[in-house]
Amino acid sequence: MKRFALNFLFPLFCGTLGFAQTSLGYHLKKDDVFTIKQEAEQVIMQDMDGALHEVTNTIDGVLEFKVVGEKDGYYEIALRFKDLNMKVTSSIQGELMNIKAKEVQEGDQQSQVFHSLLDNPVALTLARTGDILEVKGGDSLVIRMAEASGLEDEFSRDMMKKSLEKEFGSEALSNSYEQMTFIYSGTDLQVGDTWENEYSGKLKAKNTWTLNALSDTSAEISGAAEVIMDVEEPNTTMKLTGTQQTEITTDRTSGFVQSMKVEGVSEGVATMAELGDKEIPTTIKSTITYQLIKE
Repeated sequence: MKRFALNFLFPLFCGTLGFAQTSLGYHLKKDDVFTIKQEAEQVIMQDMDGALHEVTNTIDGVLEFKVVGEKDGYYEIALRFKDLNMKVTSSIQGELMNIKAKEVQEGDQQSQVFHSLLDNPVALTLARTGDILEVKGGDSLVIRMAEASGLEDEFSRDMMKKSLEKEFGSEALSNSYEQMTFIYSGTDLQVGDTWENEYSGKLKAKNTWTLNALSDTSAEISGAAEVIMDVEEPNTTMKLTGTQQTEITTDRTSGFVQSMKVEGVSEGVATMAELGDKEIPTTIKSTITYQLIKE
């Protein structure tokens, strides 16, 4: 569930001084194409009986957003993964995963699975505020990825589907990319105004946004958020709380992000079934950047 509230910070005598207001949001046209470079690093630090264990997840990829139509004030957008690279390393076990989706290795199940992700579109319905109202095609994408694994055993394929759904299913994609898109208030603003919104998923964030600056071509927006991370896997759970800081530059004409940086820190506990559900102190630090590389 997403909720929205707006708080104006009116300068003294704003009525008589006539400060200009503007409406920020998405203003897209059919066949517009926006290509975004995404880079993310997540460091998970866990205190295992006095010994620090660090797991580092790094992801970089290229996303294409193509506007295919507009209906009832909403935009229909085709999202494609043009590239995706993922690496996971452990301070104890070394490299656990290293996938380059464009480089298919014969006999490498993981590379085949993630290669099948590329250039297969999913459909987003985007409000002018950036709220992602619906995603279609994510579940079909998951089926395609599972089939690309070459697994013949139906039970094993079903287990893989359940795992992939958590990252690439329709709901997961909506929750993931709303962080990049859902930044506008839908109302008139002036420099210094603040507004609030929130989104859910594995990471729940309650955001307070501030319009810091406007020019003829761009808007500068910052965000501060309280976050809750609640992850439940068959053998692992994480319950963390923390904060998140965001800096954004958007294009005044289209409303699309030109650059965005999100930094967060969360702390709490994790449990693992293999350790008898013992609570493990856990800290997660993350940095995600989005950069428009083609429009």
